[in-house]
Amino acid sequence: MRLKLRKFNILKSTNDTAHQLIKKNLYKPTMVTSKIQTKGRGTMGKKWISKKGNIFFSIFFEINPKKINFKHYATLNAFLVKKIISKYINKKIKIKWPNDLLIEKKKICGILQEVISFKKKNFLIVGVGINSYFSPYISGCKTSCLNDHSKKNLDNNKILKDIKKNYEKFIDETKKQQLSYLLKTYKNN
Repeated sequence: MRLKLRKFNILKSTNDTAHQLIKKNLYKPTMVTSKIQTKGRGTMGKKWISKKGNIFFSIFFEINPKKINFKHYATLNAFLVKKIISKYINKKIKIKWPNDLLIEKKKICGILQEVISFKKKNFLIVGVGINSYFSPYISGCKTSCLNDHSKKNLDNNKILKDIKKNYEKFIDETKKQQLSYLLKTYKNN
């Protein structure tokens, strides 16, 4: 399955843009990226601090909640994003459930999932912010960035291409495979 790619220089929120695209009947599986996000969102209404130079994207696709429910996607997405960004660093990444990735107890990534229903279809929106080059200041939360732990020079475009390729495979697998297979596959990587 190919993800349609929509790149922006500046958006309020990649998740908000994903909502708008779905409501405009543009709901082919899509990846929305932006170089700058002015009102990024985290879970429970928290603000996501979007430092220019970091990675911000949302991916949306239709889901069948009877096959894989929202909570299972939260687990699968955390494992998938961890697997992808682990290739670019020399430290172990830990998952702080349900939606943060940490290196040495410092946040490097946040994942926001939302499900919306439109025209009798359910869509999962997976919003991800990755501190690739800059560590934002967040009161009460230690942060880090991939660049501080990288194996080589980072390239946000290359990382985004890798994410897109892995999500295309993941979306195909969610349609064909059972949940137990998916959990085993992504947890062990």
